[in-house]
Amino acid sequence: MANYIKAQMFGNFSMLYNGEPLVAEKMHRDSQFNRLMQVLIHYSGAGVPKDKLEEMIIGDRDMDESHTSLRIIVYKAKQKLQKLGVNVDNMIQLEKGIYNLNPEILVVEDAKEFLIAYESAESYDPINHKEAIDACLEQYLEACYLYKGEFLANYAGEQWVAHEAKRYRKIFKLCVEAAAGLLREKQDWKELEHLGSHASRVEPFCDWEVLTMEALVHSNQYERATTFYADTIDSYLRDCGIYPSTKMIDIMDSLGNQMDHPVEILGDIQEYLTEHSGNFVGGYQCSFPVFRGIYQMTLRGMERTGQNAFLMLCTLVDGNGKLMPDSKLYDYVERFVESIRVSLRHGDVYTAYGNAQCLVLLTNTTRENCEVIQERINNRFIIGRQKVFIKYHVNSVICDS
Repeated sequence: MANYIKAQMFGNFSMLYNGEPLVAEKMHRDSQFNRLMQVLIHYSGAGVPKDKLEEMIIGDRDMDESHTSLRIIVYKAKQKLQKLGVNVDNMIQLEKGIYNLNPEILVVEDAKEFLIAYESAESYDPINHKEAIDACLEQYLEACYLYKGEFLANYAGEQWVAHEAKRYRKIFKLCVEAAAGLLREKQDWKELEHLGSHASRVEPFCDWEVLTMEALVHSNQYERATTFYADTIDSYLRDCGIYPSTKMIDIMDSLGNQMDHPVEILGDIQEYLTEHSGNFVGGYQCSFPVFRGIYQMTLRGMERTGQNAFLMLCTLVDGNGKLMPDSKLYDYVERFVESIRVSLRHGDVYTAYGNAQCLVLLTNTTRENCEVIQERINNRFIIGRQKVFIKYHVNSVICDS
């Protein structure tokens, strides 16, 4: 079997030579050896002109005599390859001003395979031809699953890497959308769920969760869909500190409204709706989507009852009143949330809003009572001389009727 190099460019960069890892001890991710091999692997076959390679490897770095510097980098790379077990003479070649890997080496690169699968899918004419549709879908899915993260994610500062990463992101989006469309036609909800999970994992916070939600709804997995919806919103807030896009929320809500629950007697439905946690002390904790619905319902109810309601935002801050980094929050978050829960009344509602914040809805109360609740929370949260505090912002929920 021919000698081969297999490289993973999507996500974490790795190289294998004949199945064995091609890495040096404690190799720094910004090493010139890594950058040189990435370029030569990615452009293997066509090769890279010497001047272009100098620009890509050396760039604007403070290095005298760039031609000499590149020759030294290549020479050292050849030595390192030999030490790592590459037993091919003249591994890196220069012919007619073009640098390339020795053509005796078979180069397998995930990014190149990704493009081949995409171009193959685009070449099919699937109109009214089942076999062509299946083959087209297979190629789109192959491209999607080859994409395991941004192209050379740890080297995004390199100009050529950033350019390629943008190109691959665009193609990945086209592949996911095309594959999802074909899966809808086939009503293959299991594969659509798998595709949505993969796309959300490798390209997080890009609204791909709607594919998973769609698959769960259309396959009648309503309980999973409801949990997934709430967990997705909470994940956006907790992990990224942002609220999902309006487009995503509208789609998720629309899908939720399509749920066709089986016919049941009222007693069974009521039993399912009843809270069974057994922990009824303090306020009611819920996910952000549920909190949003309760807030909107409270606002509507105020038109009829005329009761006052207040929205309170609680934020963990340091002694200077500034937000704390996530790395320092771990020891405080659990006590922070628990202090809020036990300090609230039975009918008050609260939800986590990211790692360092909670939203609280206080109904049928006054602003003075909001201050009393804040004092109760502080009394439970603040211990000794700790330098972590809670900052409060309170707005009245105003009925516009």
